[in-house]
Amino acid sequence: MQSRRAKQVSDTTIRFYSVKLGRFIAEVDPCKANQSDIERFLLQFSNAGNRHGYYQVIKTFFAWLETTHDIPDPTGKLEAPRLGKPMLPCLSSDQVLQLIDSANCLRDKAIIALFTESGLRLSELANIKVTDINWENRTVQVVGKGNKEALAPFGDLSRTYVQQWLDTCSCNGNIWGINANGIKTVLQRLEAKTGITCNPHTFRRTFAVLLRKAGIDTMTIKELGRWESLEMVQRYTRSFSFQDSMKFYKSPL
Repeated sequence: MQSRRAKQVSDTTIRFYSVKLGRFIAEVDPCKANQSDIERFLLQFSNAGNRHGYYQVIKTFFAWLETTHDIPDPTGKLEAPRLGKPMLPCLSSDQVLQLIDSANCLRDKAIIALFTESGLRLSELANIKVTDINWENRTVQVVGKGNKEALAPFGDLSRTYVQQWLDTCSCNGNIWGINANGIKTVLQRLEAKTGITCNPHTFRRTFAVLLRKAGIDTMTIKELGRWESLEMVQRYTRSFSFQDSMKFYKSPL
């Protein structure tokens, strides 16, 4: 876990490694394990995503053991479990506007608008301070994965609601007056009220898909959303269809 922290991975990832690796070590002796032992361990999980999560953690763990303790890595020829490619949920612009209309207060409306227009992660949005916002350039400075500082854009709707909210509140620390768990609670209540999927990851996917439907190329979306790879953007925008692409088609002749 210390080696993972040294690579500046998030606390959520640390917990993920801790839980997965804890169960593996409880059932399999890593100093004596061979490929068959690991395959048998993985086969007990019927869910492909869960199995793949264990696979990734085990591969990383044995690579670390080989480097630091000269213990041979038995996973060299172990094939990764195959994953399907589910269509991840995202919202339409009408659904986002419905959520904003259904929100109980200016703060909640500002949170929904900013999530959608900026593609912010929960931790990024939860820690915004007034001094992080550049109203002229319509950007907000955030600290993302790996403690990397970056800029995120926002649009007119976010500016309107955030400014209105700031005019009515006096928050110390972040601009919301609640932490990340408080924001989750706001979203959960809004989902129960409207029946519309309402969580930070859905808004981040919505950000990518709505930009793609507006004709923005994936490289630009990658930079705007601070993703590390085009593959991740493509995964987030799988709901963008051929018919969507046809709206922007122009004959090369």
